[in-house]
Amino acid sequence: MVLKDKVSIITGGARGIGKEIALRFAQEGAKIVICDINEEELAKAKADLQNFDKNVSTFKVDVSNYKEVEKMVADVLESYKRIDILVNNAGITRDALILRMEEEDWDKVIAVNLKGVFNCTKLVAKVMLKQREGRIINISSIIGIIGNAGQTNYSASKAGIIGFTKSVAKELASRGINVNAIAPGFIQTEMTDRLPQEIKEKMLERIPMGRFGTPKDIAEVALFLASPASSYITGQVIVVDGGMI
Repeated sequence: MVLKDKVSIITGGARGIGKEIALRFAQEGAKIVICDINEEELAKAKADLQNFDKNVSTFKVDVSNYKEVEKMVADVLESYKRIDILVNNAGITRDALILRMEEEDWDKVIAVNLKGVFNCTKLVAKVMLKQREGRIINISSIIGIIGNAGQTNYSASKAGIIGFTKSVAKELASRGINVNAIAPGFIQTEMTDRLPQEIKEKMLERIPMGRFGTPKDIAEVALFLASPASSYITGQVIVVDGGMI
């Protein structure tokens, strides 16, 4: 129970990678708070998590909205009195080639994927600074490292998370707060399931380990970064992609 009683906020925690991280943390004794914009999925996730954490908390939150995040953090503090771990996982895609991409699609992806990380980190960091300890784990992507045609908005947002992680890590390290990022490769989730089959086959050919990743692969790395085992690691980006890049 390496996370026993650690209060953990996971954004985008109702499904996919976020939900798997929440489940893994709960198995290790963490107190779980998940936020998402999908109330139906939040209810399902809560039911699954209650097998491990009877008092799991859920919040309907748009992470790109500063006021909504501010209220969520205040409510968590009122209930739990502290915040030990923040996992910035919420993210969306709005894919299109640059010449066909609408301004609205650019703005929305940057707002959720990058501004959302800023909003949550700024507000939770204030709490962690007073505690003089905490862990912040940001979910980036290999697309933020290598780029991908048709995903300029997504790539820019995920690359931004990497720069943000390295900078915030330097700002907070002296106060006992570790800030790291995970860059997943091709992970099987509902989001990737929507990709055309031919795209999936081409991606698989580029993965030396010969298989797609699973949300559990990412959750195990998140657990390591949240645990005492990673106490001397900060400002790093761990690529989890089966050797793809």
